[in-house]
Amino acid sequence: MRATSDGRAAAHLKVILETGELMTYDNVRRASWLAMLAGADFIKTSTGKVQPAATMPVTLVMLEAVRDFADATGRQVGVKAAGGISTAKDAIRYLVMVNETVGDDWLTPHLFRFGASRLLNDLLMQRSKLATGRYAGHDYFTLD
Repeated sequence: MRATSDGRAAAHLKVILETGELMTYDNVRRASWLAMLAGADFIKTSTGKVQPAATMPVTLVMLEAVRDFADATGRQVGVKAAGGISTAKDAIRYLVMVNETVGDDWLTPHLFRFGASRLLNDLLMQRSKLATGRYAGHDYFTLD
């Protein structure tokens, strides 16, 4: 987090790339770099409203971009994968990809986040199953 001249915490800049509209992985990488060069503290795959939203290949490209940016500048930029991550198994796949691409330094909410309300519902269902031994219906928990 950046500090202002009087020592207070400054605001973070999160840039949403809407990667589903960028068409190519090269464009995703370019947009990631432009956002980081412009001062982004976090880059986000999408609003989740445009499909495709977060995909593993797009998130991988963004993770590689933040890794290379950190190597070049010494500044770590966070990544938020939003839209399309709906199960605990999906989340684990993303966490493994983060660890293998940028390292465990990024496995913190400060540098990697999910934007997935459907994921929360799946996690609640998994927890309920552990407690009761059976899955609740999909409509048992709140919907988006």
